[in-house]
Amino acid sequence: MHELKNKISVAILGATGIVGQRFVQLLADHPWFEITCLAGSERSRGKKYDEAVTWLLPEAIPDEISEMTIQALKPDLPAKLVFSALPTMAALELEPIFAAEGYVVCSNAAAFRQAKDVPLLIPEINPNHLALIENQQKQRSWQGFIVTSPNCSTTGIALPLKPIEQIFGIESVFATTLQAISGAGYPGISAIDVSNNVIPYIKGEEEKIEKETKILLGQTNQAGKSPHPVVVSAQCNRVNVLDGHTANISTKFGKKPKLKEIYQTFDEFNSIAENNRLPSSPEQILIVDQQEGRPQPRRDLNRGNGMSVSVGQIRPCPIFDFKFTSLVHNTIRGAAGGAILNAELLVDQGFVS
Repeated sequence: MHELKNKISVAILGATGIVGQRFVQLLADHPWFEITCLAGSERSRGKKYDEAVTWLLPEAIPDEISEMTIQALKPDLPAKLVFSALPTMAALELEPIFAAEGYVVCSNAAAFRQAKDVPLLIPEINPNHLALIENQQKQRSWQGFIVTSPNCSTTGIALPLKPIEQIFGIESVFATTLQAISGAGYPGISAIDVSNNVIPYIKGEEEKIEKETKILLGQTNQAGKSPHPVVVSAQCNRVNVLDGHTANISTKFGKKPKLKEIYQTFDEFNSIAENNRLPSSPEQILIVDQQEGRPQPRRDLNRGNGMSVSVGQIRPCPIFDFKFTSLVHNTIRGAAGGAILNAELLVDQGFVS
């Protein structure tokens, strides 16, 4: 991990929402990046940040950010790099405008995740997606480019699947998610709907997980992304937990491993990643817990400063081969923290300076 002589100026698009707030919190003392501007909707622009935002995080708004005036969502911001926490439809319209004008856009939105020439990136598992950037710029005549982060639940599923897929091959995956209410944004779901309840439907989530997991486990070629042939089926539930997406995952392998081989593969994955540390990288990408009844959102959510994925309950499956449980912090590793890690990789690989 190298040091920078000068910090890189960054902007946050959609800075007042839950993910935007996480960007503010995580970037406030970042060793490589400095927030120089915040941009938001017509409702927020022209206001001081602390006047425009309904701040929801337990940490206080950083002093140097609270007095910033929110700018318009236009490509005239004094920054090289922008982090997008925009809603999908706004991202679909605005992110290409910024990329065309030379900005590097690290997006948390779903708008361009499926595009053939746009990286869908988790640095520890598919840095090869950065090879798509040159073609993206050429085909779209952009001076800048867009890099996307996966859906928050997809991140918690793909990270443990990747190392075991590389060794044993994966033929099929069945995942059931238990997703926190913060994933619905603010003000989000009515308390009447979610209290003492489980909602077995989240619009668009199952399709995102099924498509994005195949992309993340796949390859790239001259045509762009080449998804993995694995069959993925997902069922998504909203549960009354504030933060943390849990997934129960069953997997059928091409070559069935022994239980100890799965543990060994996870350990080796962590060791390899130690040699490629970035500022936001956790000490352990996957924290494997052999205690009964773990991982749990209340107890395990903030491991690795919210950037680790916790894995437990690894055991044989009578229908597939093995099953396990994963837990990801949906607004940190699954959203803002993941996008920041992507930006760090772009700096490390010379795409941003």
